[in-house]
Amino acid sequence: MSSEDFSSQVEPGESSYRPKRLFTVEQANALLPLVKAIVTDLAELSREVIERRERLANLSSGRPAGARDVYSEEVAQIEEELEKDTERLKEYVDELRALGVEPKNGPQGLVDFPALLDGRLVFLCWKLGEPEVLHWHELEAGFAGRHSLVAGSV
Repeated sequence: MSSEDFSSQVEPGESSYRPKRLFTVEQANALLPLVKAIVTDLAELSREVIERRERLANLSSGRPAGARDVYSEEVAQIEEELEKDTERLKEYVDELRALGVEPKNGPQGLVDFPALLDGRLVFLCWKLGEPEVLHWHELEAGFAGRHSLVAGSV
């Protein structure tokens, strides 16, 4: 699982997408303190995993597989830490999904809350650091297609 982008795990644009639950803006904002706590941990760990993967790639470049040298112990330790942390990332993602929230990008702390707008399925969009859920987007539009909730209501 990539710690950077979780959107490949869910294909909301497909007609088979069925959210676990639907949220109103009020419900999404009421759940935000718990979501924020999980997403904060997810974002921090995602960034650490990315840094460790880069370090591992640097240590491993040009080295034959199974090489024994001064870096062997560090490579083994990084690989072990990555395995554990990848499992922790999966647990964070599972926690969010159990709440009905769709994690989209780990390092940025981006999540979506499925909702209905004018009878169609959309996502309420929240990013770590925002004070509350203030945006929405079409299922296929993603973060780049966000619209302000102030301009309309959900």
